[in-house]
Amino acid sequence: MTATPDSENGNAQVYLPDFCAAGTVFVVVLIAELVAILLTLAAYDTPGRFLIELAKMSLFILWLAVLGSVFMCLLRDKLESAGKTRAFIISFVMLEILCVALGEISYQTTRIFGESQIIEDTHAGFILRTFAISSIVVALAMRYLYVSSEWRRSIVLEAQARISALQALIRPHFLFNSMNTIASLTRTDPRQAEEAVEDLSDLLRANLGGSGDRTSLKEELEVAAIYQRIEKLRLGDRLVVRWNVADLPMRALIPSLTIQPLLENAIYHGIELLPNGGEVVVTGKRDDSYLEITMANPIAEGEKRAKGGNKMALSNIRQRFDLAYGNRASVTVEESPTSYCVKLRFPHDERHT
Repeated sequence: MTATPDSENGNAQVYLPDFCAAGTVFVVVLIAELVAILLTLAAYDTPGRFLIELAKMSLFILWLAVLGSVFMCLLRDKLESAGKTRAFIISFVMLEILCVALGEISYQTTRIFGESQIIEDTHAGFILRTFAISSIVVALAMRYLYVSSEWRRSIVLEAQARISALQALIRPHFLFNSMNTIASLTRTDPRQAEEAVEDLSDLLRANLGGSGDRTSLKEELEVAAIYQRIEKLRLGDRLVVRWNVADLPMRALIPSLTIQPLLENAIYHGIELLPNGGEVVVTGKRDDSYLEITMANPIAEGEKRAKGGNKMALSNIRQRFDLAYGNRASVTVEESPTSYCVKLRFPHDERHT
């Protein structure tokens, strides 16, 4: 089957939800039961038989919901590769065939084995009613999936734009200070000046040429260490960074440009404003299947930058964590008059996607 432009789009966002996930199946079953209640209320005309009619309707519709979820779980990857339009048509036809087939099986089963009349309708009337109702419900469900897909796509595009903005965001004061430091080192320590140029080049390459949404902790920490070395040349003994990250698995994946912007904020909004400088403490630990990274720095009481640039980086990191992990990750801040601490908690994942 030839892929449509939808499937070739670089914004590889799935159109269908994961019907293999327990949460999705629960939602499908819940919606199916609500539909059963609605249909029963619409057809309810015999006092005292509501629960009996609801039980019959629920049994039929829940079977449709569960079997439909199974089929969509098994065929989801193939449907996604067909593109949105074909996925809609194939899914609709497949689910309609399933509904009509199950309706026929239900009618024939109750006719042959039922001791009492369970389906109070003619054969043709029951199949036609099943087809009409299922067509409306399936069409509305597929329309919802399309709207949901477009919403997810817009969120991802916005996040990608924010990532690009963050990658291009090299604070002018940092770049100018680094160049001035390197210029002064060329006269006093040419070897160190050469190393500083190489570090600045590596840092610019990492910020401006990120190759993916996620990177390994090892690479992320290396970028932050490069930034630390450059700032150390300028701040000298005023800057101390203590890395307590030996317990972290270095192959674990993390959204790119997470640690370095946090370290930049800690230095720019904290250490630089302190006359004697201070210490930034980065701590990492593993908690079962989760990883935690905290970055704490002292701040000058009553002293703040004119612009709170740290909020942009934190907002960007929060959004990318939401996209990558959903509600399984968190970015929290603890602030006091003399300290500022950012805590990242996210699942341990080493699978490259």
